Parts: sequence; C-alpha cells; structure tokens
Amino acid sequence: MPYQRYVAVGDSQTEGLEDGTEQAGYRGWADRLAEILAVHNPGIAYANLAVRGRLAGEIRAEQTAPALAMEPDLVTVMGGLNDVFRPGFDADAVGADLAAMIDAFTAAGARVVTFTFPDIALIAPLVRRLRPRVLALNARIRTLAEQHGAVLVDAFEYPFTTDLRMWSRDRIHASPQGHARIAAATAHALGLPVDDPTWADPFPVLPPVRPWRRAGTELSWAAGVLGPWLLRRVTGRSSGDGRVAKRPQVSAVITTS
Repeated sequence: MPYQRYVAVGDSQTEGLEDGTEQAGYRGWADRLAEILAVHNPGIAYANLAVRGRLAGEIRAEQTAPALAMEPDLVTVMGGLNDVFRPGFDADAVGADLAAMIDAFTAAGARVVTFTFPDIALIAPLVRRLRPRVLALNARIRTLAEQHGAVLVDAFEYPFTTDLRMWSRDRIHASPQGHARIAAATAHALGLPVDDPTWADPFPVLPPVRPWRRAGTELSWAAGVLGPWLLRRVTGRSSGDGRVAKRPQVSAVITTS
C-alpha cells in the first residue's frame, strides 16, 4: 500500500549511528527505508523519534504518544537491546513495553514492523554470556509480532547479520552497509521491491585470520568499546543524556544518492 506517514521509534540503531558522523549527521536504516518508500510514493512524510541509549521503557514513555499524534500508517519499532546489556535484565518487562507500543500503534490503524536481534555471541565473543538474554528477548518479539499481526524482520535468522562487516568498529551499531541491508530487509518484509537483489547474500569470504591477530582485535575492542561502556554504567551516564530526536516532526523525504 502507498504509505503516507512513516514514523520510526527506537534507540541508536534507528537514530542511525555510524552511518554518517556527529558533524554531518546520521542517515541510518530508517532514513534509508523512508527513501525506498518515497520511490513508491514521493509524497510520503517521515519522522524519526529514536534517541540513542534509550531503554525499551523509555522509548515507550517518550516516543509512543508523539508518534501517535502524527497519525502514522507505518511505524517501525526497534528496541530492547540496550536493556539486554543492563544488570537485572527482565525479558518479560521489556516484552511488555514493546507489546504496549505495538498494540497502541496497531490499534490506531498503523502497520507495525518490529525486529529481532542477531546472535551477539558471534559478533562480540567477549559478551557471549548475554546470548541467553538475546534469545529470550527474540522469543518474546516473535510472539508479539504474531499476536498483534506486526511485520517481523527476524534478523537472528539471517546468517549475514553476524558478519563483522555488518557492524561498525564498536560492534553495537551497524556499519553503512549494515544499515543498507537492514533497510532492504525491512522493505522486503513489507513486500516492496528492493534495488539490490543481493541484500540477503553472505558477504564475500575473507582470508583466515591468525589466532594471535584475532585475540588482539578482541582486546582492542574490550579496551576501546567495552571498557568505556562499563564506565558509563558504573557512573550512571548514558550516551543519550541531553539528546533529542533528530527528526521530531513528519516532513517530506529527501532521497540521498
């Protein structure tokens, strides 16, 4: 159907981190999806309410009402991964927050798209102990999609999502080509034609990496990414402190080549 108003809610993935820069701005998969939608309906309007660092409960509290006020006919809901990394993670509580959002948007007549998350153990082995949390969250998201008639992009089931080329150096946020593939996967789930028919293909095979180099890469990631993240948790800070949505109002989509 020719969607008229698309609103994206979520955290840093939907905001588009690592697909651009702080200075020039971030694009991200949601912006890319809006551009795909605009090909089929040049008059579509789009808002992106996502803010980095937000937990599922915060997304629900801060973004649901503004999104509903825009009267969208398409909403993407991606959230919960920040919760996975927090002590005291409760899959049922996160699922309840996601369910409340999906239910509210569906009841308002919008088509809702939601997402599972890839296998974190294959992306960042040092945090593989969190894999059961991802599995638990994914199970609830699949159930929610089925119960509410939402479109599901089941990222966990796509083998390419654990390739490190999908991810930026921090292995948390997608790389530009990762964002492009997420947008293509979402368009495909919505039944839209995708320009790149290879979006779901595995990445080209790389030469094997020697164990010592692989260990060095993991240590570098721990020092440069995991350490600072843990420090923020200890000090009670968030990457989203003081941040606001990059696109808080629905407006015309400007395609980017």
